[in-house]
Amino acid sequence: MKPGDAVIAGIGHTAFGAQPGRSTVSLNVEAIRAALADARIEKDAVDALFLKFPTSQFTFQYGQKVAEAVGLQPRIGGVWDAAGAANIAMISFAALAIEAGQCEVAVVAFADNPKTGARQGLVKSNGPDDVFGWVGPVGGYAMIARRHMEQWGTTHDQLGAVAVNARRNALANPHAQLRKPLSLEDYRNSKPVVAPLMRDDCCLVSDGGAAVVVTSAAHAKSLGVPAPVPILGFGQGQTSWNVELRPDLTSTMAATSARTAFAMAGLTPADIDVAQFYDCFTIVPLITLEDYGFCAPGRGGAFVEHEGIGLDGALPLNTAGGLLAESGMPGMQLVIEGVRQMRGIAASQVAGARTCMVSNQGGIMHTHSSLILGAAS
Repeated sequence: MKPGDAVIAGIGHTAFGAQPGRSTVSLNVEAIRAALADARIEKDAVDALFLKFPTSQFTFQYGQKVAEAVGLQPRIGGVWDAAGAANIAMISFAALAIEAGQCEVAVVAFADNPKTGARQGLVKSNGPDDVFGWVGPVGGYAMIARRHMEQWGTTHDQLGAVAVNARRNALANPHAQLRKPLSLEDYRNSKPVVAPLMRDDCCLVSDGGAAVVVTSAAHAKSLGVPAPVPILGFGQGQTSWNVELRPDLTSTMAATSARTAFAMAGLTPADIDVAQFYDCFTIVPLITLEDYGFCAPGRGGAFVEHEGIGLDGALPLNTAGGLLAESGMPGMQLVIEGVRQMRGIAASQVAGARTCMVSNQGGIMHTHSSLILGAAS
């Protein structure tokens, strides 16, 4: 598969935040309809539907329920569980299916309602696999952050730089759930959660839905898609080791994911103009910068502090606010902001941006997926 053979033809999402009374199916339907309208593609042209399952509650044959609600009759599809890495993974599967002739137009979507709806998938377990109990994700990421700080000298203020940047960018984003300024002093005074992580190190809890439409560049042209964004590369990487069993807490399989995507695109980190990195906790973008090759191991904190992740920095990062400020939904909103940047229509547009790197990751840095987008044609 060559870079640009597949494109993201359309994007759509619901409002983010509290959506009381909304089911995950209805949120998916709204996002999918918005994405198809953006692509100017009729739903009858869709022949594939890929969904990330709702983290809060899973329903058997969920894909069929969403397809029925939208009025789709897909040839192929599925419901994926790669946690927060699933969205980019599904986009890559859709692109490969299109190349193989298994479908022509694929919708990739995710919706959840953990803020106001059911949270069955998040309740505490007393089973042997629930090492950290209710605070499992926060506790695991806190261990990783502490190790990074002790091994590499990373500081609280460097973590805070990630949170401050996310909030600053969200201020200009009309879709952001949290549009409230955050200074470094505010960050230092935020409420402790699990040391060393504080409230502002942690992502939002959000209801909402988001979707993209994937097709081939040739088919997009034939359908008159107004602003298709080429997919230049993608990759994945996974580990099966839980946090307490890993020999190294400060490097991850994100390196494999990014290396695969860069090789497919024929690009290097120096070629990337803007990035949307998964930021469920502030430590994650720091490690992603290192694993992706934007800086040396252990230098993620120094990178955000000195080279800069603001709009005028060396690598503008999470220009819509990310999971820390735009929406806590796991990952698809990062892809959508990447598409906006490549179309030149983002609220905080990076001038002259021609390439965008997007990362997704899931579990406690168990699963990783990477996507490189090019400028809209």
